[in-house]
Formats: sequence, C-alpha cells, structure tokens
Amino acid sequence: MKNKVYLVGAGPGKADLITVRGLEILRQAEVVIYDYLVDKSLLNEARVDAQLICCDKLGKKRYSDGFIRHNDLVNKLVIKKFKQGKHVIRLKSGDVSIFSRWSQELEALTKEKIPFELVPGVTAASSASAFSGIPLTDRRFAASCVFATGHEDPLKKETSLDWESLAKSGTIVLYMAVENLGKISQRLIAAGKSKNTAVAIIQDVSLFTQKVLTGTLADIAVKARREKIRPPAIIIIGEVVKLGKQFDWFKKNKKVLFTGISKDRFFGQESVFHLPVIKIIPLKDYRKFDKELKSIADFDWLVFSSRYGVQYFFERLRIIGFDARVFSQAKIAAIGDSTRRRLLDFGMVADLVPKDESAHGLINVFKKIDIKGKRVFIPRSDLSDKGLEGGLRKQGAEVTAPVAYKNIMPQDLPDLNLDLFDEIMFGSPSGVRNFIKRYGRPAKKTKINCIGDVTRREAKKWQLLK
Repeated sequence: MKNKVYLVGAGPGKADLITVRGLEILRQAEVVIYDYLVDKSLLNEARVDAQLICCDKLGKKRYSDGFIRHNDLVNKLVIKKFKQGKHVIRLKSGDVSIFSRWSQELEALTKEKIPFELVPGVTAASSASAFSGIPLTDRRFAASCVFATGHEDPLKKETSLDWESLAKSGTIVLYMAVENLGKISQRLIAAGKSKNTAVAIIQDVSLFTQKVLTGTLADIAVKARREKIRPPAIIIIGEVVKLGKQFDWFKKNKKVLFTGISKDRFFGQESVFHLPVIKIIPLKDYRKFDKELKSIADFDWLVFSSRYGVQYFFERLRIIGFDARVFSQAKIAAIGDSTRRRLLDFGMVADLVPKDESAHGLINVFKKIDIKGKRVFIPRSDLSDKGLEGGLRKQGAEVTAPVAYKNIMPQDLPDLNLDLFDEIMFGSPSGVRNFIKRYGRPAKKTKINCIGDVTRREAKKWQLLK
C-alpha cells in the first residue's frame, strides 16, 4: 500500500474532542507534526516510538506575522519526512479547513506530487458555542452565521472583509481577533452594527481555564484589556450572546480535577477535568521479571492489582514465547472492574473480583478461600503498596510479586490555579504525593475525594483529609 500524508483536525482545547478517525490515524503515525495549541495529553495516544515535533519549535511568532515564514518551514519538514518513507500526520488545532492555512500546505504537497488526505475536526467556533451555552443560530435572533478572521495576511494591501455585509449578519464569529478587537468593533459600528450589540469572548475554549467575558461592541475592547484576555479566544457577536446566561452549563457545573489515569467517567452532574499526575512506563530491564514469569505454570493464583499489571504481564508473556495455555490450571483475581475488563481484552475471565475495589477488599474475599500453601503471582508497580502481599501471606499463601512496570511523575505537568476547582479526586497514593510535590496543598474549601483506603490514608498523611 502506498504512503500518504494526513492533515488531521485535533479539535480545540480538550484532547478528547478529536474525532475517532483522527485518533486512529494518530495512533499509527511515525511522525507527528503538531500545532502548539494541540493538547499535549493527546500526544500520549501516539506510538511509543513516534517522533513528535511541535511547530512552535520551528520559529513561529505566536499570534503574529511570523506565520508566513513559519509555513514554509513546516511544509519542508512534512515533505522531508514523507520522502524518508515515514507515515506522517500533520496535526492541526481545531478543524483543518477553517482559518488553518491548509491551502499553502496542500500546494506544497501537490507540487511534490505527494498524496494526502484531510480529516475534519471540531472547529473552535462550534466548541466555543457548546461550552459557553451560546447558540450560533436561533430562529428568533439569528438565521445566519458568518465566520471571519480578525488577523488577515499582513502583506495584503486591502482587506478582504466586507464590513457592511458582516454588520448585517445575524451572528458573527471572529477567530484570532483579540489583538485587533478595538478596531474591529469600530469598523462594525461604522458599518451600521448597533454599538449595543452583545459580544462574548470565550478564552481557552473547553479547558478548565475557560473564561467567558461579555459586553457590547461599545465596551468589549476595554473590558478585554481590563480582564487581560489573551489568545487563543473566540469572539461571538450578536443577540444570541444573551442566551448564554441561561444555557451556560459549563459555568454552573461543579468542577472536579481527576488526577488518576483511569478513563473519564461520564453522566455525572459535574464537569471533570482529567490531569494524570502519574505516568506508567515499562522497565528498562526485564530479566528479573522474566525469570519469575518463566515458572508461571507453577502458580495457583494470578492476582492483578491494576490494569497495567495485566498489560505488562501479557506483553512479557508473549515476548518470552508463552501464551495463556501455560497457566491454564491457575485461577485469576482482579482488584476491580477496570482490571477485570482489561483481562477480557486478552481473553481472560477473572474468577474473583471483590465488590470493594481495593487491596483490602481483595484480602477480605480471599479470607473465604483456603489459600494456605498456595502459590500466588502478583505483577506490580515499583511503588505499589505492600498491603496486598502482606495480607495474602498472613493467610498462608506463598507470594511472588515481581515489579512489572514503573510509576513516575510526568515532567510536563502544567501550572494550575487550584481555586478553579470545587473538588480534587485522587486514585492512588503516588498520585497524592506527586500532586503535593508539584502543586502543594489546595485551599481548605476544596473537597478532596479518594479512591480506595490506601489512597485515603496517604491523603490523611499529607493533611488533605482529617
């Protein structure tokens, strides 16, 4: 199959706004050339060996005129990597077709006769609308909606914007307009738009730092300067802005910061922001683990205390040339539902899953089973609590618990304003420690929620809980 370049819209803000198709392409790419506005957590979905290149490192001057020179550098890099035989994805913020300069990139590819495919993404306008509760159209106020740029090519002698036509539109959505907002407001008023027309600026769309500022054409520029509004931001102009006060679900929802590595949970009434403060990585040397694994047929129970234990267990099993038949006589225990479901991915059905999804719950369930003299294998993290091993040993089991993976703190954790959150949730003791090390203690008014007794004890140790 011949190769081609993919231009993929990553969506604005939150990493999970990328399309399913875009995500699958990202997971297969060997080279990922991405806009600096792309959420860095999305890059965790790339292959372990993928080359990740931020366009910001190529000399772009943000929000300003450096785009022109910058485009040439990006195009040359895409072409170079493609000609090296690499599977290349150009990951663009928002949608690929709206104010993304795709024509310049496609012209460069076409000139070199390089095949390409475009994958649409959620554009910032629709995301800003959804996350602010401001509809872009409404049968009462706006039967039309126009997208316009607030930052045209600086080399153009005349503007391409027809301000008189824009002023007549029901809703106007401006991209890249924060720097020129005062001039734009004046031009719209001069073109006939009422100075009392409602305006909203949505900064950091969909992120926990999202900020919505409202005003009118007459005062919005002054308000924006006073509130220190900065790019990236979308500006919505029109009577529909007034509906945001009623429909702004994002502002009204309780905001919860989840620091674990489990997948997002939906259908709660709160808005959950996922910021893992731990990172799972493989060991550099698996000789010790593999030595224990080669005698897996001798064990009576395999106990998995996390889905990562499952992942690395089966990965190493394959590497040493074994499969599940080798432990067909053993029984399997999983600490909780997430681990149970990960076992199913490998065709394994857990024999034992406690209702209390914790080491304590697992130990209590085993008390109902005679495991005296039974050999138990537990693949674990380098930082795992020894409570599970100790609890099973007290019941007479012979426990082998080799380290299968490492638990570390990510190096690129962003700065946070903890006052933005009503609640912080921890999923592991290491998560508590890493959070304290990076961010310190949150305000006393912030509710702390912990998953499991071990995590709760660690939170109490650091005086996050009484």
